[in-house]
Amino acid sequence: MILIFGGAYQGKLAYALDRFKLAEDDIYKCDDNNTDMPKNKKIIYETDKWILALIRNEIDTGQAIQQFLEVNRDAIVICNDISCGVVPVDPVLRSWREAVGRSLAMLSQKSDEVIRLFCGIPEKIK
Repeated sequence: MILIFGGAYQGKLAYALDRFKLAEDDIYKCDDNNTDMPKNKKIIYETDKWILALIRNEIDTGQAIQQFLEVNRDAIVICNDISCGVVPVDPVLRSWREAVGRSLAMLSQKSDEVIRLFCGIPEKIK
């Protein structure tokens, strides 16, 4: 698995499509209203939105990420890093922020490669 993370609108998807010579058909775009396991595509995009759907539906994110890791061993996982900035007052959004942070830690430990994108510039972390 390859994990690409960074802030919103930093060019993560464009980078992945270009580097791995993939197309729009290769993308599974997560939805913050859909708790179904993202799978069966080369790129799993906006994983943070899937985590928000899990939080809203009170599904254990740790267990969901463990299952996600088993199903998506060969995927390119793209996730927005929402850990910077002001801590949300809303308890659901605060839980989401914490769950994304923990999930990124779990995903990065199991990834073969971890890339952080900042201002469109990729930085290999692992």
